[in-house]
Amino acid sequence: MEEREEFMKYTIRVNEVKNNERNIKGFATVVFSDSFKITNIAILENSDSKQLFVSMPRYKSNEKDENGSSIYKDVCNPITKEFREEFYENILDAFERIAEQEKDQIVIVDELSETPELKVTVTPYEREGSNIRGLARIYFEENFIVNNVNILQGKENVFIAMPSYKTRQLDEQGKAVYQDVCYPVTKEFRDKLYAEVIKTYEKEKEKQEKNVQKKLSDEKSCFQKQPEYFSKAEKDKNQNSSNSSKAPFR
Repeated sequence: MEEREEFMKYTIRVNEVKNNERNIKGFATVVFSDSFKITNIAILENSDSKQLFVSMPRYKSNEKDENGSSIYKDVCNPITKEFREEFYENILDAFERIAEQEKDQIVIVDELSETPELKVTVTPYEREGSNIRGLARIYFEENFIVNNVNILQGKENVFIAMPSYKTRQLDEQGKAVYQDVCYPVTKEFRDKLYAEVIKTYEKEKEKQEKNVQKKLSDEKSCFQKQPEYFSKAEKDKNQNSSNSSKAPFR
C-alpha cells in the first residue's frame, strides 16, 4: 500500500453563489491548524467544458505582458504538486456537497493538529514617497506560500500589513475599506508570525546595509589609488620627455 504524505491540518468552509451570470459558482475559506485563514478562494466553472476549478485570490502586479496588459499574480497558493492536488480536490468535493444538502459545507482535513511550521523570507526596499520598507513571503510546511506581505514604517516602528483587497464599503471619512485576504486567526500565532517577519526584516536590512558600506568602501579605496597611478604615469611621461630633449640633434 502506497504511503500518503501527511500535510498540515486545515478546515474548509464553502458557500455557493446563486443567480450569478458569471462563471463564479462559489467561494471557499480555509483555516490552517486553527491559526491562519485564507479567504476569497473562488470556485469557477469553465465556460466550454463546464468543469469546476479552483482559483486562488490574486493581485494586480506592476508587471506587463507582451500586449501591455497588467499581470495578475496569486496572493497565496500551494507550492507542491501533491498538496495542490489534495487541497483543490477537497475544496471541490466540499462544494459539490452543497447541492445535495443545500447548505454551506465545512470539511476538516485533520492530518496534523500542531501549529504549522513556518519560514519567512524578506526583501528590504524603500520606495520614494512611500512608507513601504520591505516585502515578505511566508511558507507553511514548505507546502503553501503567502506572497505580497508588506512591511510598513509607522511613527516609531515597522509593522506588518497582510495582503488585502478593496471592498465596496466606505468608512466614516468616505474612504474605501480594505479587507485582508489572509491573516492570522489567534493572537498567539499573530504575535509569533509578525515577530518572525520583523526579525527576518531587521536581519536582512542589516545585511543589506553592510553590503552597501562594503561597496562604498571598495569604491573609495579604488578612487584613492587613482592619484598614485596617474602620478606615476605623469612622472614616466615627463621622464620620457626629458630624455627626448637630451637626444643629439641630427
